[in-house]
This record gives sequence, C-alpha cells and structure tokens, in this order.
Amino acid sequence: MTLARNVLLLACALALAGCSRSQSADKPQSGPPEVGVATLTAQSVAITAEAPGRTSAYLVAEVRPQVGGIIQKRLFTEGGEVRAGQALYQIDPATYEAALASAQASLARAEANLASAKPKAERYRELAAINAVSVQEHDETEASLAQAKAEVLSAKAAVDTARINLAYTKVVSPISGRIGKSSVTPGALVTAHQPATMTTVQQLDPMYVDLTQSSADLLRLQRELAGGALKRNGEVGVKLLLEDGTPYPLEGKLQFSDITVEQTTGTVTLRAIFPNPEQVLLPGLYVRALIDQGVREQAILAPQRAVTRDAKGNPTALVLDADGKVEQRALKTSRTVGDQWLVDEGLKPGDQLIVDGLQKIRPGVTVKAVPAATVTSSAPAAVAQK
Repeated sequence: MTLARNVLLLACALALAGCSRSQSADKPQSGPPEVGVATLTAQSVAITAEAPGRTSAYLVAEVRPQVGGIIQKRLFTEGGEVRAGQALYQIDPATYEAALASAQASLARAEANLASAKPKAERYRELAAINAVSVQEHDETEASLAQAKAEVLSAKAAVDTARINLAYTKVVSPISGRIGKSSVTPGALVTAHQPATMTTVQQLDPMYVDLTQSSADLLRLQRELAGGALKRNGEVGVKLLLEDGTPYPLEGKLQFSDITVEQTTGTVTLRAIFPNPEQVLLPGLYVRALIDQGVREQAILAPQRAVTRDAKGNPTALVLDADGKVEQRALKTSRTVGDQWLVDEGLKPGDQLIVDGLQKIRPGVTVKAVPAATVTSSAPAAVAQK
C-alpha cells in the first residue's frame, strides 16, 4: 500500500515537471521593443503663410452726371465691356446748345466792341502826344479799350463753359472695363453731381486681393528676416485658393503691407495683385492666399506623428541617444509644412527620431531601432509612456 502511494506521488511529480517544461518552452523570450526611427537632416524649405482675403477691382468708376437734364438714350449693354471715353448716356442737349449759341453771340459782340475801341485809342494816343486832347479824354479811351479786351476774354470763357456743358450731355465712361446695371432709364431726370450713381464701371484685369495677417505673425516674420533665419529674394509671390478650394492658375505679387494695425482684430491688411485675363476673379470673392515668406536653408522637419504633447501642451519628441536608449526632448515648433512640423529648437541634424512604436516605450528604456518603414507588427506588448 505504501509502495503504490509512493509510485503515484512520483508519477504526479514527473507530470508536473513536464507541464512546467512545456509552458517554459511555449513562453517567448523577452527583448528590447522594436521602434522605427528616422535620421534627421537639414534641408532648404520654402515657408508660406495662409491668409484669408477678398478680391476688389483694380479700378472702380462710379458714373454720375455733370449736368442736369432728361435722359434721352442709354448707349450701352448692361454687364458688357466698355472703353474709356465710350458714350454711356445721352442727356437732352437742347438747352445747352442754346446756351452755347448765346455765349458765342456775346463773344461776337465783345469782339466788335474791341474792334471799335482799339483804333479810337490809337488816335487819342497820337493826339495826346501833341496835347490836342485832354489827359482825361485820353485816359477814358484807354480804359474803354481795356474794358473791351476784358469783355472778349469773359465772353470766350463763357463760350468754353457752354461748350463743356454741351459735351457733358453725352455721359462717357472714364475707364475701360465691365459695366454694371443701369440705375436710370430714358426719360429719367438727373441733376449735376447727384449722390446716386447712374452705373458703375470696374476694371477686372488685373485684380486686387486684400488679405489680413495677424500683427504677431508679421512681427515674427520681420524678426526671422532680420536675423537671417529666413531669406527672401525679389518680389513676394502669392498663390490663391478659390472659395471652393480650387487653385487659381495664375500667381500674383504682393504689392504692399498697410502701416496700421486694426485695433479690434489685431490684424494688418496686405494687398496683392493678380492677372485676371479670363475674369475668373470677380469683386468681393472670398479667397485664401498662400504667401511666400522666404526660404529657411537649414530647416529641421519632424513628422507630425512623431511629435506628442506633454501635460502642459508643449510639444515633445523621443530620440535615441548614443547608447540606444530613449531620450525625451522638449521642442519648439513654429508651423507645419505639409504633414511635418518645422522645428526651431530641440532637434538637430543627425538625431535618430523615433517615428513608429511610440506607444511601446518610455524615456530611459533600451530599444531596437529599425528604419521607420520596416517596423514589424509582432512586437512585444506596449509599455506605458510617461
């Protein structure tokens, strides 16, 4: 009985030892976690800034009458193209033609008086030289001659004024461009210099785009250009994205930056000019502009997926040190370039930036580094990151 019990106990011990060896054989060997790294290099990067804006016409002319009267004809097609000097409206010229005729008659009368006063004054000069007439008579003839000359000048000015007013009865376009709708019709009464416009002409090629940029961004750009971090050559190029996101095919140029900061919004107005031969851009259109700010020649770019945030919201990244251990770096980033962060501080050329496998590691652990594109998915379980 005792022997049988001992045999049974020995068999159980052997079975347990076999199970332990089997479980030990099935358990995978532990090792350093595998992460994907990318070696950082300095590169030349074109820096752009995006700004919202609206288009406005290059030239705008509000057409108003310069003389009063009844509109006889409208001489243009609404929405069409007009040329500078092209007649747009005809105001009834009858009263202005009569005024011109009256002014011309007054000029003829003044010239006739001058023709009579001039020889009389010449005779009196000769007689005065030999004391044949009194000084008073001589002075009166000279005064009459001067008055006759002044009346001729005044009559000529009246003729010019009447002729100008008659010309103003034909209302012409001051600029070339596209004309809008007419606010008056034939038979309407208009007055000189009235506040209401008759129509508006706008030149749409080229086209202005007024953009807004924060004063903080403008100050940062000025510091980067002054410090040499950014370099700019020649004119500043600008590209447009239309309201539906479609890129505008033609590139524009930045013309100027306003000198006043809007107090309520803290923004500065920038004005760019774009060619618009097909008149795709219309006044008042909302657009987004990409402004070329310069080139950073020794820029460090880090993939966005490699940059995380700490508890205070500051950007951080994990890199490998010389011993193959994970090191956390605090970063200073200024903007995104595509799907990457532009890093101002915290990373340098040659750093081994951990791009993949961030969820499996923490600062201070030793890892196995492989190129970022070849990280395997059968890595050990994740380790909580501090």
